[in-house]
Amino acid sequence: MSLLILGGTGTLGRQIVRKALDEGFQVKCFVRNFRKAVFLKEWGAELVYGDLKFLETIPIALIGVTAIIDASTARPSDLYNAKQIDLYGKNILIEAAKKAKIRRYIFFSILNSNKYPEIPLMSLKLKIENQLNLSGLNYTIFNLAGFFQGIISQYALPVLEKKSVWIAEDNSSIAYIDTQDIAKLAIKSLSISNAKNRVLPLVGNLAWNSLQIIEMCERLSGQRSKISRVPISFLKFATNLTKFFQWTWNISERLAFTEVLNRGDDFYESMDEVHKLLQVNNKDISSLDIYLQEYFIKVMRKLKEMNYEVSEDSSENIF
Repeated sequence: MSLLILGGTGTLGRQIVRKALDEGFQVKCFVRNFRKAVFLKEWGAELVYGDLKFLETIPIALIGVTAIIDASTARPSDLYNAKQIDLYGKNILIEAAKKAKIRRYIFFSILNSNKYPEIPLMSLKLKIENQLNLSGLNYTIFNLAGFFQGIISQYALPVLEKKSVWIAEDNSSIAYIDTQDIAKLAIKSLSISNAKNRVLPLVGNLAWNSLQIIEMCERLSGQRSKISRVPISFLKFATNLTKFFQWTWNISERLAFTEVLNRGDDFYESMDEVHKLLQVNNKDISSLDIYLQEYFIKVMRKLKEMNYEVSEDSSENIF
């Protein structure tokens, strides 16, 4: 099976490319910038120029392809491009996939997006899901919540650097998952016939709220955090205010997610059915506490090595 992967340079996409290559798939990566994607070529993937804004690049990229994995998404900070790329461009991609007789199409959406159609990014994901459902293609849609990798910059690094950790006053819990596990399950689904034409959750085994993650980072790093709380009422006010100014659309789009926080929904769903369907053991899915523990061990070891080198340099200067 030959794969065309969109979003191959992203946090999730690069893990899918690597896993697919490791499993022996022929991999094409649909990229706009060859320079930024050179590492994918070094891994063994073929780079094909493609840009969903330039529709003529789509059919050529599908030559010899049997399955598409779409791990790309428009940033919520760019309203115009989100509409242009994620909706119109991907609708054309789906139509081209039908003509090319693509056998499988994997798409990544957002868990609970059906509850928030007023949020532009979630609305776009829902429209693409609907387009796939009506397309006649054999598709699998995976609904994601959050990545382990995003926790590092949001929580772990500020704790280590003794900077403020900004959180909203909410109780929402998110079942974060390692992007490597997402890649493993997505690639495996290609060989599971019962995964065709299904919408499946793809989340971690446990859900965590902000304070629980901060407490974990404190315990594993041995450092106290500086927590700065932002009232949701202020975020909602800021959302409404920025909508009046075109040049602050990007801020408004980001703050639109405060509605999620305001409702306090948990982004978690049982993975029992998915594990059974994809023939995966629950224990094979990484846990957040182990992931963070390994991260802090590596960081602490590196810091000790740096301190040792500094102390050696200082002693040499004394003599």
